[in-house]
Amino acid sequence: MFIRLAEQHRKFVRDLVMNLQALAIVLERRGYLASCYTCGEEMSSASFMVSLKEGHLIRFLVSDYGITWTEMRDDRELMKLEGAEAIAQLQELAGLVKHHVRPNQSAMASHSPESSQETQQA
Repeated sequence: MFIRLAEQHRKFVRDLVMNLQALAIVLERRGYLASCYTCGEEMSSASFMVSLKEGHLIRFLVSDYGITWTEMRDDRELMKLEGAEAIAQLQELAGLVKHHVRPNQSAMASHSPESSQETQQA
């Protein structure tokens, strides 16, 4: 049973890495600075990064050890998600790209503490 689960996990990570590579290509074609680096031929880990606008960076890491989404503005970490929440945030980014919405015009900005403070101050 555990061997089967381990193999399913490896396949899941490989699929996720391939999707990250494709997303980086699409984002680059749309004018974003994006990259996806993998380690070795096995595609068992990847580091995906995209700059949404000046000073706004998304980093998504996937490996056998876990999955992490980190959003930063001006070198400050705004949000860090792991596991299923990180993948859901990645899906939101992919959906915005699919519908040709600039991510910095989206609801993603509303997740940041700065946006919450601006809303509270208004």
